[in-house]
Amino acid sequence: MTRPASIHKQWLELSATAQHALRLTVLAVLVAVGWLIVYFTGGTAYAYPYLMLIPVILAAAWYQLAGALVSACAVSLLLAFMPLDVATSELQTPANWLVRLGLYLVLGGVAGVMFQRLHSAKRHSLHASYIDSRSGLPNYLALEEDLSKGLEGNSGQALGLMVVRITDIVDLLETLGADASDELVSAIGQRLGRVVNGRARIYRFNGPELMVLLNSADHEVLAKVAQDVLSAGEENLVIQQMPMRAQLILGYTLSTPGTQNARQLIHEARVAMFEASNQQRSCSAYVPAYRKRTMQAIWLISRVRHGLENNQFELHFQPKISLADNSVCGCEGLIRWRQEDGQLIYPGHFMPKVEKTTLITPVTRFVTEQALTMAAHVPGGVSINVSARNLLDNDFIEMLRALISQEAVPASRLEVEITESALMADIKDGSRSIRAIRDLGVGVSIDDFGTGFSSFQYLRHLPLSGLKLDRVFVMDLESDVHARKLLGCMIDMGHALGLVVTAEGVETRGQHDILVQLGCDQAQGFLYSPALPIGDYERWCDDFMHSDRSALSLAVESGRTL
Repeated sequence: MTRPASIHKQWLELSATAQHALRLTVLAVLVAVGWLIVYFTGGTAYAYPYLMLIPVILAAAWYQLAGALVSACAVSLLLAFMPLDVATSELQTPANWLVRLGLYLVLGGVAGVMFQRLHSAKRHSLHASYIDSRSGLPNYLALEEDLSKGLEGNSGQALGLMVVRITDIVDLLETLGADASDELVSAIGQRLGRVVNGRARIYRFNGPELMVLLNSADHEVLAKVAQDVLSAGEENLVIQQMPMRAQLILGYTLSTPGTQNARQLIHEARVAMFEASNQQRSCSAYVPAYRKRTMQAIWLISRVRHGLENNQFELHFQPKISLADNSVCGCEGLIRWRQEDGQLIYPGHFMPKVEKTTLITPVTRFVTEQALTMAAHVPGGVSINVSARNLLDNDFIEMLRALISQEAVPASRLEVEITESALMADIKDGSRSIRAIRDLGVGVSIDDFGTGFSSFQYLRHLPLSGLKLDRVFVMDLESDVHARKLLGCMIDMGHALGLVVTAEGVETRGQHDILVQLGCDQAQGFLYSPALPIGDYERWCDDFMHSDRSALSLAVESGRTL
């Protein structure tokens, strides 16, 4: 089946030939009509011969100087054989038609030069529109055109497209300005040009992104080029007399017979690049599953506000167990999204995207309201998770203050959990927010401790109340003596700072017993109970408190039966 773009290309080629033929036909008709008008109005002695300048000027517009001079000579020679006066058959003198020839050549030449300069300026302007003026590299218009041509004329050869993003260009922009960032892009572009060594063309797609187009490639070639590009990025650059190392992240894709157009290939390469960023990798190849997952995420995000308005979100609660006496000492509120068919969507499928949008504000408000309502009825209080965006939002503290007052619940029964990565995204403002939260009387714990920066230095300067050890430090406790020693050191460090230490992801009785021996304060995990809806959690707590059996035995039995 012939592609629409191929048909369009054939039509353009046909129309160029047809246009040339049409123009010559129009000129010939104008010359013939002009000659007849001059003849039937009496001959060259009258003013009508100047009508013959029309095809000369038109030829200058279409074919510039050469066309104007040729047409001027042609019409002058035709008029040379016409009588000066048709009625008397008086012939022209040589001087007469030579003067006319010179006049036509001068006027046609002037018009030809003017149109030639106009066309030259137009071509220059068109060329400039394909160049990024700040870096000197071809721009996205040139990329789209080259991709379109490549997709049509590849003769079975696949096109490889790679997007290279300079992730720290914003820092340079803020420090040294736009000229420095453009200089960096230009320098990276030149370096990429040396890496591909004529095998590809480099484009500036937008501010921090460059595109690399390989006209004939396969996955092995693209992977090799990707590694070469990343290696080149390791080398230092000097930008405005300041040495720096650009941090690069890239994604790449390969055209297939089903690739529809240039924009599809560009989209695939950028999806791969964003996937690499999300996975905290330096490079990623595009696979169709990425697009499907992205479309699902976009669809979910578009329905978040609808879900909030229609009470589709709910908070489930996972108990925290005091290891000193096997009692319930609190719980963690975890958001769930119940679809119309009753199916639950877990936060990992939508919260990472929500956290990057303004929707995080109403979602966090909902979670906080539900947690404060629950905190008045359950032992130990409730903890909730907040994102980096919440932490750096000045309105978040005011929202906490207003909701605590509205629900009339002691602030001490609420705890905020912040991941290390969220805190370290902006340690200065993050620390200020933590102090403001603690001033309200709300507890603050570092969640997933040990998986982020794990800097003990910042802990001693923050008014924290707790520390939650990530499940990765718990899972191997029974089989790895080094894991036990490491976890023991982390527990001792937390206690030395006056923090309540909680272990996450406890799933076996052996892990529980080791945590007790190591002096850990609290634990949560499937050994005790999964996160439960409000009603189930209240019944679980009621059974837990009124049973004559040991709290741990009941927790284990309940966790297995729920």
